[in-house]
Amino acid sequence: MAALARLGVLGPGRCLWKLPVRLSAEFQGYGPRRGYVADRAERSPTFGLLFDIDGVLVRGHRVIPAALEAFSKLVNSQGQLQVPVVFVTNAGNILQRDKAQELSALLECKVDPDQVILSHSPMKLFLQYHNKRMLVSGQGPLVENARALGFQNVVTVDDLRIAFPELDMVDLQRRPKTMRPRSDFPAIEGVLLLGEPVRWETNLQLITDVLLSNGHPGAGLATAPYPHLPVLASNMDLLWMAEASMPRFGHGTFLLCLETIYRKITGHELKYEGLMGKPSILTYRYAEEVIRQQAERRGWAAPIRKLYAIGDNPMSDVYGANLFHQYLQMANGGEKEQRADGQEKQRPSAARSCASVLVCTGIYSSQDPGSQAPTPGRAELPFHGHRDFSFSPELLEASHIVHDVNEAVQLVFHQEGWA
Repeated sequence: MAALARLGVLGPGRCLWKLPVRLSAEFQGYGPRRGYVADRAERSPTFGLLFDIDGVLVRGHRVIPAALEAFSKLVNSQGQLQVPVVFVTNAGNILQRDKAQELSALLECKVDPDQVILSHSPMKLFLQYHNKRMLVSGQGPLVENARALGFQNVVTVDDLRIAFPELDMVDLQRRPKTMRPRSDFPAIEGVLLLGEPVRWETNLQLITDVLLSNGHPGAGLATAPYPHLPVLASNMDLLWMAEASMPRFGHGTFLLCLETIYRKITGHELKYEGLMGKPSILTYRYAEEVIRQQAERRGWAAPIRKLYAIGDNPMSDVYGANLFHQYLQMANGGEKEQRADGQEKQRPSAARSCASVLVCTGIYSSQDPGSQAPTPGRAELPFHGHRDFSFSPELLEASHIVHDVNEAVQLVFHQEGWA
């Protein structure tokens, strides 16, 4: 894939908004259909779909029934998707191929690994860091994920705590009886934050140690260097929705803790060389490129002019799609080529617009018993976005609001004349 231009837009975390249902006028009265739609082999689609996963297609490991209905409309009688589709998630503790297999089983539709965009997928574009020795934080297949992104020399937090056992002192049961820190441990040159870890206290302590010591946690420094080592982070979601009735802490909460600790100790703000995941423009540019390549492989000659981003979270899904739409409008159908160190130039966007479609099956809910639903932008609402992200309340307004993903797909087909 041709590398995308690095953009300085950072993404906020998930937040819990419960707004009144405002079903799109175009959708009202448009009844559901079941089963396969007629094959459209003679038509090249001019639109693409970006699906969030948690709260839209699944809740935890359970598929939302409307998702099965939606995908029965998206595939033809041969089981092939009739329009370009990508799955854009802020999750990152799983391999692309494993997530694709999981979605294939749940949706009863073939999903290829390159259709899955994890929160950290755009890190593939940061070529200037791929050969540096990077400390990686998160959970799941960390080393495999980092190497799949292009980072060839990675150190996990567990590697670090084994090399320097005296650094991890919170859990008395894990304190070693004999401490023999290594003197031959190579310096760490940067930090990758791929997702929330399991032991927050250990990761917060050791990441801070690395930043304060300029990559030499066994030695330490009298004065913490600033600027600090480069930090790349993905997934700004403060909260996310699983099987529980209330949202859970996301990686955005972990980042908030790390930023607060670093600022309290040093008096400086933690800086990011790259911050990605929804609603970062970088993530949507990356998704657009994947959509374009998918259409090209399928032999669809018409350019993809419109994107529909379907999600359950106003602060990440709606805000991100609207921000990207704003970016496309400013680009006016093409942008000046930009370049960042170690990155290739990116072709101008073919897309002209991006519509945000909000569903009511996840973070966003149409039901808020006993209280008046808040309006986006009201002063009393807490801002759950990332501290580096300027807040524009109007970007919380979805282009369309529907009940579930099945109605979202029907709406898109109706809008595009594929009904």
